[in-house]
Amino acid sequence: MKRNSHPRGTDNVLLDLGFDDAEELSAKAALAFKLNELIAQRGLSQTEAAAITGMTQPKVSQVRRYKLQNISLERLMQALVSLDQRVEIVVQPARRARAAGISVAA
Repeated sequence: MKRNSHPRGTDNVLLDLGFDDAEELSAKAALAFKLNELIAQRGLSQTEAAAITGMTQPKVSQVRRYKLQNISLERLMQALVSLDQRVEIVVQPARRARAAGISVAA
């Protein structure tokens, strides 16, 4: 019996699953995770979070459920800033060992 070779995965499961916008979705998920963490830590309701972040309550609900298709990276970053967070974007050359791409550390 012949063994099937398994393709080697990357650090991005969304890319491994074949999503065209995997890097953007991954960045959004990282920002949403941090935003959700802050909302929970502060004990904010969705309405309270919406008032602080300038988002609508339905948008906050989407973020809470990680339904991020209709929410921009910029909007997520602005929401984090409104919750007293510093958001940094760092651009640097890609190393040979690491391919060019987008990553977010939250």
